[in-house]
Amino acid sequence: MRYCSTRGKIHGLSFTEAVMMGLADDGGLLLPEKIPVLSKDELQKLSELPYPELAFQVISRYATDIPAKNLKDLIDRSYASFEHPQITPLVKQDDLYILELFHGPTLAFKDVALQFLGNLFEYFLLKSGQRMNIIGATSGDTGSAAIYGVRGKKNINIFILHPQGRVSPIQELQMTTVLDDNVFNLAVEGSFDDAQSIVKEIFGDLDFKERHALGAVNSINWARILAQVVYYFYAWFRVKRETDCSGIEVSVPTGNFGDIFAGYIAKQMGVPISRLILATNSNNILSRFINDGDYSTANVHHSLSPSMDIQIASNFERYLYYLLDCDAEKVVQAMDKFHKDGKLSFTDTQKERVKKEFASSSIDDNETIETISTFHKKTGYTLDPHTAVGVAAGERVRNTAYPLVCLATAHPAKFGDAVKKAIGSDPDLPPAFIGLASREKKVVTIPANMERVKKFISENAI
Repeated sequence: MRYCSTRGKIHGLSFTEAVMMGLADDGGLLLPEKIPVLSKDELQKLSELPYPELAFQVISRYATDIPAKNLKDLIDRSYASFEHPQITPLVKQDDLYILELFHGPTLAFKDVALQFLGNLFEYFLLKSGQRMNIIGATSGDTGSAAIYGVRGKKNINIFILHPQGRVSPIQELQMTTVLDDNVFNLAVEGSFDDAQSIVKEIFGDLDFKERHALGAVNSINWARILAQVVYYFYAWFRVKRETDCSGIEVSVPTGNFGDIFAGYIAKQMGVPISRLILATNSNNILSRFINDGDYSTANVHHSLSPSMDIQIASNFERYLYYLLDCDAEKVVQAMDKFHKDGKLSFTDTQKERVKKEFASSSIDDNETIETISTFHKKTGYTLDPHTAVGVAAGERVRNTAYPLVCLATAHPAKFGDAVKKAIGSDPDLPPAFIGLASREKKVVTIPANMERVKKFISENAI
């Protein structure tokens, strides 16, 4: 399997080269040159596999330059850190299914990909004798999951930027209480979009990127998307065991388009997903795109689901590449226009195509609280705010001819204030959170200025 950039100037990369490059050197995002399509017989053979073996069967189709034995070991070690034996268990609640993606070390769906990516990085670096300085921006869960994925690992330093005061207290503590020498937390005086823009600009400085051996853990890294593709297979197989359905709909709370793009890839591979339901909060650029063909930036609104407080979806370019029929030149023109004007326009044909593949709804804070409250009263099950956005959007636009799977992206205790407001009591506190607030912290506050961030990295790079 070889990889190319959405902007056309990078192609023919191996999986290892694609993972280590992160953001393509031409400013685009990396994708496989072809997506393997599985037959019904192949899907049937995979349907009874436990999660780690299923992950190997899916990932090995893309990571063709890693020996099978080594890849199996990397995957097994990645998911040995999860508390649930099924890794991503599917539970039936009321008339829908909840796919619980929060059983990893930081209790968020990002662990599914970042435990694997951390092990991949260490494997590649020890094999080559090279070093890496990871840079990432986080709106909440990516930062802690990335830190836990690489803390203490050899030949790696990690620099995580988060918007100061705009992540949940638990999310901030999960990052800032990690004291390993190779971990650096930067609280950026700005929004997540400010932090993400700084990271992308730094990666665009190719001399700086090469000098400091920069690597990416945000969902711009293809390995992140690939690891998340697996649980769409897993969800379908589990639903199929219980029903006689011909397909499913999947509701995905997303701000950066990464998690739902993994579902898009799974669908192209053969998972019978009738529609992917894109759920957003009041920061609804992606809902406006799907429903109205309006992809235009607006001000970022602070919400009860902060991981989705995003107006520039970094993974959207990957879908745009397919929407523009894999024409890299058109992608470059579109992204140049977007950076200049802050908006994109689409033809009626393109809009119709989008609506065949996706549905979407935007859920505000009041609806989020109401969903948590109502769902808890009805089922006894506690949703975190992001998952509640997914449930509310899914119930609003679902096609009842298909079972609905909602991705549960975080443990409710990560957003205790919102949950308490909805159900009148604190969510159960998992052992990992007990005593977290009293631990020593390690964090540096920094302006939303690329040069200041680059200076800090230069002074602390491995």
